[in-house]
Order: sequence, then structure tokens, then C-alpha cells
Amino acid sequence: MGTVTFDCRMFVSLYPEFSTVTPELLTAVFNQATALYLDNTDDSPVTDLKEREQLLFLLVAHLCALRGLGNGRDGQAGLVGRITSASEGSVSVSVDNSGSNDASWWYLQTPWGADYWQATAPYRSMQYHSGGSPSRYPGHYYRGYGRGVDGK
Repeated sequence: MGTVTFDCRMFVSLYPEFSTVTPELLTAVFNQATALYLDNTDDSPVTDLKEREQLLFLLVAHLCALRGLGNGRDGQAGLVGRITSASEGSVSVSVDNSGSNDASWWYLQTPWGADYWQATAPYRSMQYHSGGSPSRYPGHYYRGYGRGVDGK
């Protein structure tokens, strides 16, 4: 199956708002995304490498935005949530993050996180993998009920 290798040029061409972030920092954020949020090994639930690459790009953009990285951000993160009201005199802004649950709120803080959350919905649903018949466990189940200890 393989793993995704971070392509900084491809990332910046898709997300030009992060073109001011150094390639070293983008690579470090990519490594964080693969270590903490989306498995980038053969055991990943996302088996299509192109899909996994796009999901990892969304995670990198999300993590960069949370840290206030990108064009004109100067390390300042933006507001979290939907603006519900705004004032002008003495500047007042109210935000709301309703509609999110405990699992989704972190992702819904940025457009890229929201895209990631939506795109990974199929991987969050229950997936059943049968374990086989218990009779395949030698000597554990079905020890010859009704027979003696030695199987006679």
C-alpha cells in the first residue's frame, strides 16, 4: 500500500494562504498530523494514497490555521465558531459553536478542519470485521462436551 510523502510545493499550490510558512515548519506539522491524527502506514483505514494525501493536506492546513500561521496572520489565531453578533463602538464580537459535538468541535474551528471532518465520515462509522468461529480456537471452546477429559 505505502505511505504519503509530504509534497510542500503541492500543498502550497492547493493552499496558497500558507505560502509564507516555511517548508520545514509545514513538514513538521505534517509529521504531527501523521503521528497524532491520521495513520500514514499500511494499517491506515484510508487505503487510497491519493485520498489520504488530500486528508493529510486538510489536516496540515487546519493545524496551521489553529496556530495562526499563513498570510497576514502573524501567529494570531482567528475566532473559533460562527459569528452571531458584532458591534462597532468599543468592538464586540460574539461567536457560537453550536451544532458541533464533543468529537467534532476541534475540527469545526477552521474551514479545512470542517472539510476533513466531513470527508472522514465514512471512516468514523462502525465497521464490522467478523472474528470467525470460536471452534477455530484449538482446545479453548468445544472441548468435546459429553465426553471425558481426555476426549473419550
